[in-house]
Amino acid sequence: MTAQPSAGWFEGREHRLPVRVYYEDTDFTGVVYHANYARYFERGRSDFLRLAGVDHSTLLGLDPPLGFVVVRLAVDFARPARIDDALEVRTVFESGRGARFAIRQRLVREEDLLASAEVDVACIELSGRPRRLPPDLMGRLGPLLAAGG
Repeated sequence: MTAQPSAGWFEGREHRLPVRVYYEDTDFTGVVYHANYARYFERGRSDFLRLAGVDHSTLLGLDPPLGFVVVRLAVDFARPARIDDALEVRTVFESGRGARFAIRQRLVREEDLLASAEVDVACIELSGRPRRLPPDLMGRLGPLLAAGG
């Protein structure tokens, strides 16, 4: 049996993704370098979508191909993450309007908040033009939106 990478799980509308801090994530003091928090949050959003049935491969296979871009990212740092920490990225898609989605994310160690992020993403055609998700994909994502759609 081959082990499969985990895409995390949902608890209600909140997606949870375990991540481990590796040496490559840290600076010379063993503390996670600030830019790597954005990577953890990106993994959380990607796996949220994957489990919801709106993965990036599906989006790229549409006609026209679609993708998501970050249009706003605000991160608040509360405590440092350190080498070998077992963390969890918690992601909630708050709302979706038109081509844009508002997302709230938290990075925790056990229940201690390390960082939080507010993220706005837009669905776009590869040309960069904003585009709504097709109804079938929005139907998969809609029930997971905190604001109900």
